[in-house]
This record gives sequence, C-alpha cells and structure tokens, in this order.
Amino acid sequence: MALDIELYRRTVYLPAQYPGHQHSSNGRMPRRISVIDIEPEGATHTLVFVHGYGGNAAQWLYQLRFFGQHLRVVAPDLRGHGLSDDPHDLPYTLDGLVDDLEQVLISLAVQHPFSLIAHSFGGVVAAEYTLRHPDRVAGLTLIGVPSRFVLRPLLRNLISNLPDPFFSFAARAYGVALFAPQATLKPMLEQVMEPWDGATILPRLRVPTLVMLGHRDSVFLREHYDDVPRSIPNAQRVVISVSAHLVQLERPDAVNRAIRRFLESTGASSRPPAHNGESMPAAAHIASWPSPATSSSTSRLVDMPWLQHYDDDVPEYLPLPKQLLHTLLSNSAIAYPHNPALIFFGQKIGYRELDLLTNRFAHLLRSLNVNVGDRIAIVLPNIPQCVIAFYGTLKAGAVVVLGSPLSTKDEIRHQLLDSGATVLLTLDSYRTETTALCHNTSIQHVIYTDVREYLPIRQRLLLAENSKTLLPQISSYPSWHIYDFQRLLRRQPGTPLDSATTSSHLALIQYTSGTSDLPKGVMLTHANLVANVTQVRHWMPDARRGRELLLCVLPLSHSYGITSAMNLSMALASSLILLPTDRIDPIMHAIKTHRPTIFPGIPAFYLSIANYPKVRSYGVSAIRICVSGSAPLPVEVQEAFEKLTKGHLVEGYGLTEASPATHSNPLKGERRVGSIGLPLPGTQARIVDAQTGDPLPTGRVGELLIRGPQLMQGYWNMPDETVQVLSDGWLHTGDLAHMDEDGFFTIVDRKKDLILAGTYNIYPREVEEVLYEHPKVLEAAVVSTGTSNAPFIKAVVVLKKGEQATAEELLALCRERLDAYEVPKQIEFRSTLPKNIVGKVLRRLLIET
Repeated sequence: MALDIELYRRTVYLPAQYPGHQHSSNGRMPRRISVIDIEPEGATHTLVFVHGYGGNAAQWLYQLRFFGQHLRVVAPDLRGHGLSDDPHDLPYTLDGLVDDLEQVLISLAVQHPFSLIAHSFGGVVAAEYTLRHPDRVAGLTLIGVPSRFVLRPLLRNLISNLPDPFFSFAARAYGVALFAPQATLKPMLEQVMEPWDGATILPRLRVPTLVMLGHRDSVFLREHYDDVPRSIPNAQRVVISVSAHLVQLERPDAVNRAIRRFLESTGASSRPPAHNGESMPAAAHIASWPSPATSSSTSRLVDMPWLQHYDDDVPEYLPLPKQLLHTLLSNSAIAYPHNPALIFFGQKIGYRELDLLTNRFAHLLRSLNVNVGDRIAIVLPNIPQCVIAFYGTLKAGAVVVLGSPLSTKDEIRHQLLDSGATVLLTLDSYRTETTALCHNTSIQHVIYTDVREYLPIRQRLLLAENSKTLLPQISSYPSWHIYDFQRLLRRQPGTPLDSATTSSHLALIQYTSGTSDLPKGVMLTHANLVANVTQVRHWMPDARRGRELLLCVLPLSHSYGITSAMNLSMALASSLILLPTDRIDPIMHAIKTHRPTIFPGIPAFYLSIANYPKVRSYGVSAIRICVSGSAPLPVEVQEAFEKLTKGHLVEGYGLTEASPATHSNPLKGERRVGSIGLPLPGTQARIVDAQTGDPLPTGRVGELLIRGPQLMQGYWNMPDETVQVLSDGWLHTGDLAHMDEDGFFTIVDRKKDLILAGTYNIYPREVEEVLYEHPKVLEAAVVSTGTSNAPFIKAVVVLKKGEQATAEELLALCRERLDAYEVPKQIEFRSTLPKNIVGKVLRRLLIET
C-alpha cells in the first residue's frame, strides 16, 4: 500500500491554558505540533508512534503504511522536529515533552488504552508517559532504546560546540539524517537526554513491553541497550539481524512482524466498543486482520473488478484524511518554505510567502466581521490573488464561492444572490459592472484587485505605459464598502488563525457549468475536497513531492481546476504555473520557459499542442503526467500527444457534485480506448436501469451511479433537487454508461442528450467519434433539433485550419460507419463550437440556434 502519509498530516495547536503556549505580551504564538493521523474506517485500536532524537514522524513510514490499513496510527513530530514549532524561549524539560504528547492525544481524541511504540530517545518520552498514565497504555514497544544516552565524544562535541550552519553542513557531509536544528538538539541533549537514567525508571513499568534492537546498533553503548530488557519486568526481547539504529527503516518487514506478533499477544481489560456494542480485546481485533496478500477477496473482485487493474503502486483503499483543506498549503510551507508555490509570468511566490499572504487575507476577512460559514465570492481569472483568497477564506472559517470572470453578468449575479455572499473580490476593471451585479444582494464589501499586481516589475511597467485611461470610477455611492486588495492586505498580521472549523464544515459552494440546466450550487466540505485530492494524488504515485511543476491553464473557478491543479499542487508541494488564458501561444511559451512535468487539461489543449508548428522545440518532452477531463478524449489526440511528450495522457471523468474526480484510466497499466477508466480508490460505481433503478449486468447501458467520500452534501438551497440526485448515498450522474468485465467504464452519453429515433436510441458521442475519423474535422457535436413531432439529427462541425469539405463528404463517411437511423440529416459548418470555461460543448446553444 503506497500511502502518501504526508496527506494525513494534521496540526495541533496547544490550548491557551497550557503553560507557555498562549499569546503573551512578548508576542509569543501558540505552538504548532504536526501529527500524522491515519484512521481507516472501522478501526477499533490505536498505535501511537514516538520518534527519536533528531528524527521525525516520517521515520515510521513503513509502519504507518502497514498498520494504517486496519488500525488508527498517530505519529507526532516532537517539539522542534520535523514540521513542529520550537519556541526556544521555553525551557526543555522531560515533563514538557510528555505534556506535549498528552495534549496531542487529547486534541486528537485518541481513545485509550492504546499501544505506544517508540524509537531511541522517543522511548524516554513513551516510558515516562506510561508511568504517568499506565491505564491508558495497552502495550509498550521500545526500539533501539538504551538505559542511558551517552553519545560518542565526537558527535557530542559537534552538537554542543559547532555552531550552525557549520553543524548542519557537517551532518549532511557525514550522512547523518537530522530533522531538527542545532538550537533544538543542544538543549534537548544537555537538559533532558543526558540527565535521564533508565535504571530508576524502567523497573517501574508494569505494562506488557516489547524491546527491539538492531544487532549492529552502535549509536549508544551496547551495555546500555542490554540493560533495558533486563530492567523491565517480563519484557520480551527481539534482535533484528542485519540492521543498525534505524531498524524500522532498514528492516521494516521484520519490525512490522515483530510488532504485530506482540500486539496479537497483548490483551486489555477494556477496549473501544465493537460493532455489537461489547468490548473487543486488542488481540481479538488484530487477529482478525486480513493479510495484505488476501485483502482482495473473490467477492471483492466480483463487486469491484477494477481493483485488479490498478497500477501496482496505487492503493485499493484510502483512509480518509481529517485535516482541513488549507492545511495542505501550511504543511508544504513548513516543509518547503523556499520552493516556488506560484509562478506567474516569471514572478515566483514561495511557499512561506504564500502561506503568509493567505494568513493576511484571513485576518482581512475577520476585520470585516466575516464569521464562520459566511460566503465569500471570488470572481477572478488564474492570478495569484485567486489562490491567496481561496485559502485565506478557508483559514478564516468562511466558505468560498468561485465565479468565472468569463461568465455572463446574469450568471454571476445569480451566484451572488443564491449564495448570500457578503464579500466580493473581483478585478478593478469590473468596477462599472459591480453596481448592477451587487444591487439588492447580500454583498456588504467589495475588494478590487488588478491583474498586474503580481506580475514581474518589467511587465507591470509595460502594461502601465500602455494604459490609455484611468480606471472608471463609480458615479454614485453604493450600499457597500469598497477596498483595495493590496492596501488592505498590507495592514494585516501574518500570524496563523484558528479557523474554528472541522473537516465536516463547508469549504466551497461551486456552481455547476449549466450545459443543459441552470447552474446549481454544489456544497463541498473540507472532507470532500481533501478526500478527492488524496485520491487523485495516489492515482499518480510517481509524482514527486516538492519536485513537480504543474501547468495550470484550467480555470480555478471550475472544480476541475480547483482539485486537479490548485489543490493537487499544494498537496504535492509543487510549483503551480498560473496562466490566465487558454490561448495556445502563451501555453507553448510557458512550456518552453518552465518545462512543466504535470499538465491536467481538456482535449482541446492537447489537440492544439499536437498541431503546433515546430512543437518539439518547445520542450514538451518534460511533461510526464496528463489527465484529460471535461470532454471525451479522441484517441487520435491521445496518441499524437504521447508521441510528442513520451509521457502519459489518460482520460478521466468527474462532475462538480463529486469534487469532481471519480474515474481515470491507469497511467502506466492498460488503457481502454474511449473509456473513462476505473473508479478511483475509495470510489464505488455501478450501472442501473435509467427507468427502474435496478442494477444492470456487465455490458448493458444504463445510468452511472457513484458513491464515495468526495460526494457533495447537496445543492445549496435546493433540497428537492438534492433528494432526486442523491439516494442512499449514491449520486445519480445523469450519464449513460456501461462497464466491461474488467471494471472499465465507458460513457455513452448524457441521459438528457440521448436522441430517440422511434424504437432506437442514438448516442451523439458514437456519431461524433465517426466524424472525428475524418482527417479534415477538428471538432464535432451532434444534437437533436427540429420540432417534437419531427425531430432530426444535426451535426455541427468545425474543420481544421485551411481545410474545406462538403456536407456530402462527411455524410458519406457516416453512412459507411453507422446504421441508417444514426446518420445525421444535416451537417452545419461553424468556425467554433460554443463551450463553457473548461471546454465542454454547450449543446443547448446548438439546439437553440
């Protein structure tokens, strides 16, 4: 199970009453403790992992992945280690470190008794905690823990006497993996580690204990290692061969087996209630684990045949992360503070700076009396202000309402009225439209910003010189307050805010594209959005945290761009290359300049790139991962693009109501032409009869239903429509599809686009695929038009640049490939097809005209 444990990282703010953690006159901020917390559904026991001196929670990687499949696993970064804060003006004491652990477990509501597993100096914290709360610890595992911490003289002198940055350089030069600065390590060594004497502590332990040691471990004195199992009453002892101090990383399978055997032998007098309401002993629960080799049972494969076609590193099941969506940004800012988070026409904004700016925007909203759950409308193109406002709104506990500046005034006004937004952030150039948009709405504050604000200085000056007139001013005083984005932002502090929200709170009201109906407000929680970006990230296991560059041409005002570009980039700590245009020339310039490695998009993007003059000279070979959505991906486009990039371009599927991604073809394994692929991990899908709702067998066409953690809570202010679409936890997509015997799904068409010809069903997509086979055709869309008494099929076609064709020429191809009732009665040529902001054809406009 290749679980990305960093997506399960949560932040615990130690409470104000906890000594040394409250705001004070000297400006001290609450201390942040970073914790990896994985809790699979149905887990009834918890393992708490404590790392050692200079280590971090990620050193338990293999144990978290293995045990996190069936048990809750919690692994904090100790104070000053990993991503946790270290206010150096606080004294180092052993009691303080134990207090930290205790507060973390209380904040995360960890049920006890739990099992405590510790490495090296973490064993001291674990042992002291066990003595303080013996009733809370079901079993104690100590790995590489000595009775005294006597460092070798050379290392002792380096830590105590060599100042940073020389100390850090020396540690790297000698290959010593340290995840804490010298300012943390020195006082911890001198004030806590060296004074500790296990001879007076270990004999007092009375809980079942396992002592594990790497047989080549020489970090501390051997006699001090041997003292530990002798000192603890009835302790079990295991020596792992061919391993040294970091035995849990060097021999993870052996360590996991030893821990599992110990857990299976450990009973407890009281446990969290099992499903029947009775207490379940830890041993009974653990003994019931399915082994990894048998986790995909026959019945499971019958219900979900797609699991056997997942790429090797893609997990079949994903525990649901509990963190808030904006935590993805904050964690990346701590881990990669200087990496570029945003790249906007060459201007770079680092992760630490972006995190600071989003904190300022959160304070900005609080200064405007924005409360938890209030709606904030953001109507901006792909510019840094959109990202800043998005995560800043969430940090303030408010709900984002994203609108596109390319939408019509009526559409934007409908979103403002329907959502009840109180604050609007939009472009300065839209001042003249704002009065009409906000009239008689709930808007109380309007914040204006300018595209130029985050451009490189040279381009900013160039645009300023070309400005012909001053920005228009409002002639009358509106009933809302007006602010300048930058001026207001600079006045705010950059300190973190407690959003006062949980993962179950709303994060986003995203309006549907309205290709066939009026847009509806889809309610998505933090949990929905975090679950979906976790699913998408695990579908691309080769993506490298902190090293990718993601080209974002998809509009951030659409759910596809939100998850597959912005949120995915924050989850991977990658650099998000923002483009506020979908014109091909700027796209090619960005590819040549920045060499992106990930490029989510729509077929039109890939088609334009494949046909671009001298395309190979633009460095497209750097692109490794592409997932195409929003519209069907013609196989000709897929093959041409992959030949150019030598990367993977696969078709996926999603809808706003599902945050939006639900399906994708494997990136490395078998891909089925014309198929949307397999359900993502944790997603279930089935085909039912569109009339009766009865499940249909393999190969039969019916309505696609989806169930998973990414599904919306419902439509905003539309309870009747919500009931119609959501039934027993299943989302009725309105798409007609079929599933083959291997679990690959293929969309046939929208249920509303289905054309009835007597007793025959005509699927527009099948007709369009035939038209795409013609070498002169660039795009095609098929609709039913005419009167209700005399409908007929019309194909609207866009030819490639410089090509000419007749209707008869295309109809001849259709007659050759299609049954007679499927052949269009009319071919209409156009220069473009009407589309929404992510390239989906607006069929209703083709019918109306």
